[in-house]
Amino acid sequence: MAETRLIQGRYQLLDRIGRGGMGEVWRARDESLGRHVAVKCLKPLGPQHEQSYLRVLRERFRREARVAASLQHRGITVVHDFGESDGVLYLVMELLDGRNLSQLLEDNKQHPLPVPEVVEIAEQVGAALAHTHRQGIVHRDLKPANIMRLTDGTVKICDFGIARLGHDIGFTARLTGTGIAMGTPHYMSPEQIGARAVDHRSDLYSLGCVLYEVATGTPPFDMDDAWAVLVGHRDTAPRPPREFRPELPEVLERLILDLLAKDPDDRPDDAAELVHRLTGARPRPGATAGRAFQAEGLPRPGQDGFRPAEPPRLPAWARNMTTGSKAAGTGTVTPPHDPSAVLTGTWTAPWRDAPARATPGADPRLSLGTGALLSAGTERPSPSAPVPGPVPAGVLDELAARHTGGLRLGRAGRWAEAGETHRAVVADRERLLGPDHPDTLASRYEVAFSLSRLGRPEEALREFARTAAARSRVLGPDHPDTLAARQETAYVLGRLGRHFEAREVYADVLTARERIMGPDHPDTLRCAHNLAFSLSRLGLLEESYRMAQDVAVARAGVLGPDHPDTLVTRYEVAYTLGQLDRWSDALRTYRDVAEARTRVLGPDHPDTLAARYEAGICLGRLGRSAEALELYRALIDDRTRVQGHDHPDTLRARHGMGVNLGRLGRWEEALAEARDVCALRARVLGADHPDTLVSRREVAVGLGWLGRWTDALAVYRDVAQARQRVLGADHPDALASRNDEARCLQQLGRTAEAGELYRQVAALQHTRATRGRVPGAGPG
Repeated sequence: MAETRLIQGRYQLLDRIGRGGMGEVWRARDESLGRHVAVKCLKPLGPQHEQSYLRVLRERFRREARVAASLQHRGITVVHDFGESDGVLYLVMELLDGRNLSQLLEDNKQHPLPVPEVVEIAEQVGAALAHTHRQGIVHRDLKPANIMRLTDGTVKICDFGIARLGHDIGFTARLTGTGIAMGTPHYMSPEQIGARAVDHRSDLYSLGCVLYEVATGTPPFDMDDAWAVLVGHRDTAPRPPREFRPELPEVLERLILDLLAKDPDDRPDDAAELVHRLTGARPRPGATAGRAFQAEGLPRPGQDGFRPAEPPRLPAWARNMTTGSKAAGTGTVTPPHDPSAVLTGTWTAPWRDAPARATPGADPRLSLGTGALLSAGTERPSPSAPVPGPVPAGVLDELAARHTGGLRLGRAGRWAEAGETHRAVVADRERLLGPDHPDTLASRYEVAFSLSRLGRPEEALREFARTAAARSRVLGPDHPDTLAARQETAYVLGRLGRHFEAREVYADVLTARERIMGPDHPDTLRCAHNLAFSLSRLGLLEESYRMAQDVAVARAGVLGPDHPDTLVTRYEVAYTLGQLDRWSDALRTYRDVAEARTRVLGPDHPDTLAARYEAGICLGRLGRSAEALELYRALIDDRTRVQGHDHPDTLRARHGMGVNLGRLGRWEEALAEARDVCALRARVLGADHPDTLVSRREVAVGLGWLGRWTDALAVYRDVAQARQRVLGADHPDALASRNDEARCLQQLGRTAEAGELYRQVAALQHTRATRGRVPGAGPG
């Protein structure tokens, strides 16, 4: 849909402003009426989905359109039009200017909102619900992300995506029978959880959860385990809000608790009663209720919640549910021409190109694990090792000293010299001790490690594989040194983009480490971290997120919450949250990591600066470009002072600043910044380096936004040719550049050339997809 740019010859898509479970939301221009609108598009549906699943999604989308279009109230988003275009369903709505409640809480650093705002929100949402309930419509997914407060103070309910008509119970039962969970755990009513009959009072319960959160800063049952959240809603009485915020009016607390009654009959009869009761909740003039409240040192709601001794009896569809994002809105995401999509990709973040074995910049020996350290420190042959012949006195000591010298060179970052030193020691140890002696293999391991650090992964892979095979023969397949070599083999496979193979090796090594060392051994956790990394690069994001979360918790217990390895895993958790479009959660995690690294490593450590950089990406994705711009300016100053003005990391921060200048419409400044960064990257990294090509593409983007399409076309073609030359004609980045070129041709009115280019790209994509479909292959 983004490539066609025009729907039904009427709605011109401009930029994507949101993404949710059902699809994407775009800012668009209605060419017929000359107004800006929001267009919601059902996500492209691939052949991997079952037809029954696709039918449910399509029917649900059509129902959203019919239901939403029937509602006419100032507190409900207006629907203008809906239909289907080229197999993509779309819904045209009014374009709202404001922030959802999730974003408001995020802006307020998760502190509760002032009491007058809580009451105002409750009154307006209550009035809108009263209207929808009179029409026989139940929203079923009321949460902070679905409630918008506009700049003029109006509050609107959005996204009736899983609303149901009250009289059409049979159809709803068929929908829920597919196993597609309806609702969000932190805001679900007990009757939804128990799969019982649902009516308008379920919305009142969800509203109670929302009001509890905006009044206290946290949901009523705020546990990380989705099961615990669901059981809390079903079985546990929430803690009174005034325990966390004493200045709340009693009448407001009583109303919220009544809304959260387990039995629907104990809740207010309808939303109109809710609005009537709120009249007594407004604070008196001069009261302190408007002060933001931070419950520092107090228990968070839900911490003392019920924990059953046996697994709770919950519906089947909830068995694999995760907690999801608490009060996390869709935010604003990258517009179609915005190159920041590569800011968090492998081109511009070398520390992400492979799993973090330890904190980047720390002693590289920490990355080898206990087994490798033992191997590196075995400076004399073991008594059982075969020795070819008598070894002259002092020779072994000299070799041990040279081996240690190579390690010191590596610690100093002098990897070329370290590699040469270890290669010479390998030759001498092989001659004196034999090719399979543990000391010979320890030096061969260091040769491979140096090659990996020098960016020569193919050679490193050969050496690691050779070392692992020899250690398996001599020491056994489960010896810690053998496992260390196999784990580094997987690491290099990841560097080469062979993530499926890397995952297989990591999984095998992890099984052995858990069996031999235990699940909480630091080497076991390092392997689990790397496996989580590979899963995310294979697109198995939920699985990666769960594993990374588990590793972070385990490392915090074993090493401490502020240990660099714990923070590396939390950093990976944040990255996966971003890939899952949970940008608010990712932002919070990156900020937490940055604060901890500042305490532990110092404010100028490269890892601290890296976490701050990622926080800037999150801000941009959330549409908070002014904040991102301020962050990047400070980061550029710090990186320039610490690393130099032309260091790749400094240039990466400057690139991010330029992207956000463009997002703010300051395209002349953005273009100038992109040109400067491109020139510096070409000089430092090379003209065809992926980062340089990203900056050259950003130059083209700026030219296009300034209407200089002929100049933009020349740059887009230059980037496409370079990527084809470096990566191959069917590489995804090369194909993306050809699509850029085609869109530019369209802007110049050269539609025939654009069409031919689109056909070439489609053919290459088809060839690539066909080549990748090998029977029995795939991530499993």
